Amino acid sequence: MNNSALISKVFRKEVLAMVAYKVANAQGFIKLDAMENPYSWPDEIKSQWLAHLRDCQLNRYPDPEAIQLIKTIRALDHLPEQFDILLGNGSDEIIQLLLMALPEGSSVLAPAPGFVMYRQISDSLGLNYIGVPVLEEGFDLDLPAMLSAIEKHQPLLIFLAYPNNPTSNLFNADAIHAIIKMAPGLVVVDEAYAPFANASFINQLKVYDNLLIMRTVSKLGLAGLRLGYVMGQPALIEQLNKIRLPYNINCLTQVTADFALTYKDFFAQQTESICEQRTYVFNELVKLASVIAYPSAANFILFKVPHNKATDIFLSIKHQGILIKNMTGQGGLLTDCLRVTIGKHDENEAFLAALRKSLADLTL
Repeated sequence: MNNSALISKVFRKEVLAMVAYKVANAQGFIKLDAMENPYSWPDEIKSQWLAHLRDCQLNRYPDPEAIQLIKTIRALDHLPEQFDILLGNGSDEIIQLLLMALPEGSSVLAPAPGFVMYRQISDSLGLNYIGVPVLEEGFDLDLPAMLSAIEKHQPLLIFLAYPNNPTSNLFNADAIHAIIKMAPGLVVVDEAYAPFANASFINQLKVYDNLLIMRTVSKLGLAGLRLGYVMGQPALIEQLNKIRLPYNINCLTQVTADFALTYKDFFAQQTESICEQRTYVFNELVKLASVIAYPSAANFILFKVPHNKATDIFLSIKHQGILIKNMTGQGGLLTDCLRVTIGKHDENEAFLAALRKSLADLTL
């Protein structure tokens, strides 16, 4: 049996039809493509962290329930005791667990454009994924279209990123309430970028039994830990725990996250700096006549460049040593769009200078 025949025999048609998610090689570049916190820790905090790691028993399996870390997260997010938390290897594992738990052939719904992993994992599991286009003006939810899709497809799972990735805006809160009320199944409000938005639906957990809140420590400044979590009714979390692999959060992640999250004020200062730089970069982008910059409630900015020039500009900026994200290939409202993560001031200045040069070169 040749490789082609073997692959066709072994793998499901949904997997064969997919394209792997590619992560760009950022070595040697100013990295502004992945919505990371650009700031590291001062040496004093690093020394304290390393001292904590000395007691980490690498010869033993980690705490399967991550009891201490969950206690710290509960306090950080002011989560009432009547709700439970499930930890994942990044938000991606939480998304995967949610989708794996659905009956075969279930419908999954989310606004489009949205976080690519909602569709990627849904497709890999053979689920019926429906993307409902957002409004062109402001990228807000098209509530009539969302409600119509809910009525037609009866999705058992709805994802709402708040703020949305890749458009960076906060959806209308009243529209989200309407969707949760009409949903026949679960609604996951994905608050990955909550630190930059000053907005949350956590206090609505006590109102809606079908609501789950998903968060991550990645954007806060701990992307290397790969730690995400979901909060909600204990009965819902119990079902997800049945398919969560044991020991999915290693001991180094548990100890490091628990240590880091006690420095709430430290991360708050970094978040404030990122938000200040976000305002600066946005104001500079607005000054460019050939660029449309979209307001952001996250730690990145989506912007549109002249028609059919996004890839040329992306490559020009990359040639100047700066890596951002080319979104135009996703089509629809993202056509001609690029996305830049907010970095340190000097990194942002380098990006803006590279963008100005790229635009100037277009007119030569």
